[in-house]
Amino acid sequence: MVTIGAVVGVVLVALGMVLTPGPNMMYLVSRSITQGRRAGLISLGGVAVGFLVYLTLATLGLSVVFATVPGLYLAVKLAGAAYLAWLAWQAVRPGGTSVFAPVDLPPDSTRKLFTMGLMTNLLNPKAAIMYASLIPQFVDVRAGHLVVQGFVLGGVQIAVSMLVNTGIVLAAGTIAVFLAKRPTWLRIQRYVTGSLLGLIAVKLATDKARPVVV
Repeated sequence: MVTIGAVVGVVLVALGMVLTPGPNMMYLVSRSITQGRRAGLISLGGVAVGFLVYLTLATLGLSVVFATVPGLYLAVKLAGAAYLAWLAWQAVRPGGTSVFAPVDLPPDSTRKLFTMGLMTNLLNPKAAIMYASLIPQFVDVRAGHLVVQGFVLGGVQIAVSMLVNTGIVLAAGTIAVFLAKRPTWLRIQRYVTGSLLGLIAVKLATDKARPVVV
């Protein structure tokens, strides 16, 4: 039903998105550095729930809307490609600021940490575009069971994001010190992720597939 190629594609997309500094990473890293790993993991729990909300809405509703209004799907797809291209530029442009730079933040309660993680993800354009435009590119309409495919591929993305972000949360303090002393490594990371996102943006913009409701 879900091919190995589709899973690999989603893994690459998920890695490109999660490794590019954005609202989720900034919030998780800032909390982990200033309030500790426990605070970072609680915040990550909120982020995970946000992904589940997006996955459910996209899988159960957006595919129908996009199949009914192809122009809307095309607009969202091109917006996704443009946003990925912008992220690629942000990753490689000179003078960027590291997401691991320490920032002073007041301590928050467990409930607020979780809620802020959730809201940060729900208001994150990267998450919206990923579920509305990127992951559907890997759904095989000829195989049927689009809802099941959507949940499986979305689950792969969430698993990749949680694994990478957990590692980032646990290592945030160490990474901050490492990159502060070795700016060359930071530039390498930016160029690698920027190149990956740029390639995905080109593929998305040129892909001629259209959503179909089965």
